[in-house]
Amino acid sequence: MIDIGANLAGKSFSADLPEVLARARQHSVEQIIVTGSDLESSQRAIDLSNKHPGLLYATAGIHPHTASEFSDATAGTLEQMLARDCVVAIGETGLDFNRNYSSQAAQTRSFEAHLELAESIDKPLFLHERDAFTAFYACMQKHPALCKRAVVHCFTGNRQALHAYLELGMHIGITGWICDKKRGRRLRTIVRDIPLERFMIETDAPYLIPNKEQLAPLLAKPHRNEPWTLQYTLAQLAEAIDFDVELLGEKTTANTRKFFNLPTT
Repeated sequence: MIDIGANLAGKSFSADLPEVLARARQHSVEQIIVTGSDLESSQRAIDLSNKHPGLLYATAGIHPHTASEFSDATAGTLEQMLARDCVVAIGETGLDFNRNYSSQAAQTRSFEAHLELAESIDKPLFLHERDAFTAFYACMQKHPALCKRAVVHCFTGNRQALHAYLELGMHIGITGWICDKKRGRRLRTIVRDIPLERFMIETDAPYLIPNKEQLAPLLAKPHRNEPWTLQYTLAQLAEAIDFDVELLGEKTTANTRKFFNLPTT
């Protein structure tokens, strides 16, 4: 299995990352992509990837929550980061109109700047969309070639949004949200619509613990998700689409390696 999105650059993992990575390997997580959400965390993701080559890879980008900080200087720094071999995607970027920590206008400017950057850099996009389908879709429609190299990470939307993204050619990232009895119900009913070659899986650690009541006692920190729990997301996804879990693990791994151009381990 490959975890396409774990926030290992955050403070939550600063004290025991070696143990976190050891547990991931023990539970068949072969590679992890460390999410960059601002310049600081993107640089930290790069540093971690350099420290753990072959296991960790990085993304570099500005999350919509911090989009108000985006500037021409930010774009220049990101471009330098994206030149690194260990940086395998542009992002996390996108639109989040749920909390609006940055204004919608600032988010849109930052997102469009990332898309313009992607037009000139041969790396895929790691995207975030929450309660912003109409504006997000409008931005992506302007860049049809980029859509085929974009993954909507932590997808939690409805069937309309899912089909719209699939028609654009996007990949879909599934997290432990699918395991939540209440919140994940809709997702479990629509994932059958996703072609096998478009699936990827992720933990979004330290967030979105799958089967929280069951797993909390097994976690090193009860309220912190870790990459080793990826197996539970895979199992729930396999059940939802009525597919063999081992074969689905192989398929999502192959999809991820091809999409991010990752080497085999």
